[in-house]
Amino acid sequence: MSKPTVYVVIYSTWGHVLKLAESVMKGLNEAGNVTATLYQVKETLPQEVLDKMHAAKFDHIPILEPKDLANADAFLFGIPTRYGSPAAQVKAFWDATGGLWQSGALVGKYAGVFTSTASQHGGMETTIYTFLPHLAHHGIIYVPLGYQSQVLFDNSEVIGGSPWGAGTIANGDGSRQPSEKELSIAETQGKTFAATVAKAHK
Repeated sequence: MSKPTVYVVIYSTWGHVLKLAESVMKGLNEAGNVTATLYQVKETLPQEVLDKMHAAKFDHIPILEPKDLANADAFLFGIPTRYGSPAAQVKAFWDATGGLWQSGALVGKYAGVFTSTASQHGGMETTIYTFLPHLAHHGIIYVPLGYQSQVLFDNSEVIGGSPWGAGTIANGDGSRQPSEKELSIAETQGKTFAATVAKAHK
């Protein structure tokens, strides 16, 4: 029997979500029971605006077309917050999935979410929470992280992440990079998500 296919689909402005995604991919690959591929969604801002934002480019990551979601068994979405909800680029991606919704192409697939916020209380949980209607309308089964990472019990320092999914805190200027503990949570999410998907795929 072939391994289930997992797409890790991200939008990242400065690279924080990408760094989490790399740890998520590490967890998926080390699990050994899924085939994982990293993608990004299409940018919607003009280049002149991105230049003013000092946004990074990730040309090595292929862009996923919305219709190609149908080719995977499961997804992990990396979504930065914008005022406590998913970034507009992610919303635009999902607004283009009407054909998939109409045909029921994503019904019964699995998905998890991870995120990045500027501050400790900047929408780490609400961003994921407000993303869930996209999954519900497509009949996609949401797989939360839960407390499968012991790091989530660590209150000795500022740590992003929650039972909803892994996360990192970037500061308003993007100066804070994901910590080793945050990357550990992301890796755990990859491993545990792979276990759930592989079990369901049997």
